[in-house]
Amino acid sequence: MKVNAAVLTSAESNEWTVQEIEVGDPVAGEVQVKLTVSGLCHSDEHLLTGATPIPFYPVLGGHEGAGVVTKVGDGVTNLKEGDHVVLAFIPACGKCRPCSKGLQNLCDLGAGLLTGEAIADGTHRYKTNDGQPIMPMCLLGTFSPYVTVHEASVIKIEDDVPLDKAALLGCGVSTGWGSATEIGGTKAGDTVVVMGCGGVGMNAVQGAAAAGARYVVAVDPVESKREKAMELGATHAFASMEEAMQPVADMTWGTMADVTIETVGDVQGEDIKACADMTGKGGTIVVTGMGDAAKNDVQLNLFELTLLQKRVQGAIFGGASPRKQIPHLLNMYRSGQLKLDELITKEYKLSEINQGYQDMRDGKNVRGIIRYTDEDYAGV
Repeated sequence: MKVNAAVLTSAESNEWTVQEIEVGDPVAGEVQVKLTVSGLCHSDEHLLTGATPIPFYPVLGGHEGAGVVTKVGDGVTNLKEGDHVVLAFIPACGKCRPCSKGLQNLCDLGAGLLTGEAIADGTHRYKTNDGQPIMPMCLLGTFSPYVTVHEASVIKIEDDVPLDKAALLGCGVSTGWGSATEIGGTKAGDTVVVMGCGGVGMNAVQGAAAAGARYVVAVDPVESKREKAMELGATHAFASMEEAMQPVADMTWGTMADVTIETVGDVQGEDIKACADMTGKGGTIVVTGMGDAAKNDVQLNLFELTLLQKRVQGAIFGGASPRKQIPHLLNMYRSGQLKLDELITKEYKLSEINQGYQDMRDGKNVRGIIRYTDEDYAGV
């Protein structure tokens, strides 16, 4: 089918271009999904800046989405037409070594996420009108109203869950929440500091509060984000790590944070040092935000790292299995223990995607979303 979608046409592209593309039908092991919304995540911004390496152009962006299954390929038994689903940016096969160890967020199928080659057969499911392959972000490409994806990336949900809210669990919410509760291991009475309060960091705040942290300290230079963090469970909020340092020392009697979570949109080496300085003895620095793939320098005081027994821990999808975490968090939303409605700052049309990302850069959005309309589905 032919649809309009948002792509990067070349390495020199400085904005998303909405153009007509071809979406292929599902082969064995795949389904096609009609999306209701797509999240505008900062990770797609890394495609625009070149911080995330990709093998070829054009690139179809987007990796947060939810919708309804419209076609099912051969051999798919756990999904059917009409099912409501969330797309997880990390596939989970359930069979490889990491999956068998309970680490589905590290599934071996993730090795192909930035190749553009479909999991099912190594070919390309998205093409330009002249037949040129298109690389979909995380093999999803949710900046298209229809996607054809492998069943390993699809999580069935209950029909009463609003799809526009459920879409956020495909990346930002699950990643942030798990960074506090799973990888971070926040316990009742802990002090947790969250550096960066965008779509991921705001959910690290929610997760830390739900885990029973005594103090949840949100750090972000944007005042409106600090205010939102206070609404979502933060006990304190500061504009910078430097500003937060002495108050955290005072409230903890000098023991500092048990868990510090870095969720800045574009991680720099000095951010890790700032988090480590905020973390106390035996504490954990969770590095969740993405940095430039070409950068290798991290600043750390190696003397303190050893003698104070601190731990620097990377995190993808919050350290949790997509198939476990997404239904779990949706149940928490339905029971009022997780706030999703409050995370969506503004909705955009597909044609307004560049404005959505400019608003993100300007600090106006916690999470913007593209809502697909009848206009986007027309002609399919």
